[in-house]
Amino acid sequence: MDQELKDQVIELRCNLDDMTPERLGFAIDTLMDGGALDAFSTPIGMKKSRPGVLLTVLCRPRDREKIVRLIFQHTTTLGVRESLCQRYILGRSTGVMNTSYGQVHTKVSEGWGVRRVKMEYEDMARLARENKVGIREITGEDNLQ
Repeated sequence: MDQELKDQVIELRCNLDDMTPERLGFAIDTLMDGGALDAFSTPIGMKKSRPGVLLTVLCRPRDREKIVRLIFQHTTTLGVRESLCQRYILGRSTGVMNTSYGQVHTKVSEGWGVRRVKMEYEDMARLARENKVGIREITGEDNLQ
């Protein structure tokens, strides 16, 4: 499956200079739980040399109003900027990989000439704890020399 997939996302941004890190973290968690595709903060310098953060939230076009409401509800911003972005994406699927320690769920991403398989961390960690080994043994990295 070598598809070249594209879709559109809305990028919502606002500058914040009067929120505590804890409240910003709560806002980001709430946005992610509310359907945002991604939410993150970037340190910025604001007017009068005040330090602040740029909050950036990505969402599907159909979720824009819901996410804007959450931004206003959980941050101190007075305004939110919006941009429509085209996004190039890899197709995604899931699978299961057998290791010498047991089964691990995987995420498979492919398209645009690449294919990636990533083992689920929680499965690797569980097997490592159960077998009293490191995650490197679960992934087979110790066998690569």
